[in-house]
Amino acid sequence: MRDDVWEWDETLYAGAAKYYAAGRMPYPQVVADTMRTELGLDGTGRLLDVGCGPGSLTLLLAPLFESVVGVDADRDMLTNARREAEKSGIDNVTWRHMRAEELPGDLGSFRVVTFAQSFHWIDRPRVAAIVRRMLEPDGAFVHVAATTHEGVPDDGPLLHPRPPRDDIAQLVRRYLGPVRRAGRFALPAGTPDGEADIMRDAGFRGPVVREIGGGSVADRTEDEVVASVFSLSSAAPHLFGDRRAEFERELRDLLRQASPHGHFSERRREVALALWRP
Repeated sequence: MRDDVWEWDETLYAGAAKYYAAGRMPYPQVVADTMRTELGLDGTGRLLDVGCGPGSLTLLLAPLFESVVGVDADRDMLTNARREAEKSGIDNVTWRHMRAEELPGDLGSFRVVTFAQSFHWIDRPRVAAIVRRMLEPDGAFVHVAATTHEGVPDDGPLLHPRPPRDDIAQLVRRYLGPVRRAGRFALPAGTPDGEADIMRDAGFRGPVVREIGGGSVADRTEDEVVASVFSLSSAAPHLFGDRRAEFERELRDLLRQASPHGHFSERRREVALALWRP
């Protein structure tokens, strides 16, 4: 493990793809509805979803466009995305295995380009400049800021106990150390911010920000909470090495102490849409 300078590597989400669908709460329909209204989407044009993962946002937005391209650097994520598209009967999406830094490739131009929980993993100034050239004149870059693996730590009444997120984080640190892991490297200061300055330096105007979708309650099973932990880059299965099974046993013991019947509730966080214009 290195923490001097973080660099992307192919192990960032190694082994996490199969946990995503169960471990991450889906984006609410209001995300698609808000984008339709704000951007005047009418079923025409093309969408590019960069860092699409297993297609969580891609498939939600696909009906708003004539055609869609989902791009991700993790092959397993794309395998799950294709499977979910087939299950949902969505046939206007093409999936491409590539890093954001390899854009534009041969992908062409787009009406909308989205980054959902992915922009912080890339060379942001470089990719922002590339994407601006890929957008149609009236197009939009949409940065989707969300936390979907866990809910808000409020004290309001819920049907079931909340997952003991603080205790889970402490357990992860006991196995992986006090510094946040990310692939073969570490992130002592967490993921970077400052997107607004980067976008303006790349020539974008805006943003228009809409905060939506928070407050509803998700009921979750023990398996779903376990999956939410393994869906994280900071707790991806490969990081635990030959202690992964031991960690999962301790994690499940922790969850059963919090909820012997194996059911949990969490209140969903808001999703923030930052809409930028070229």
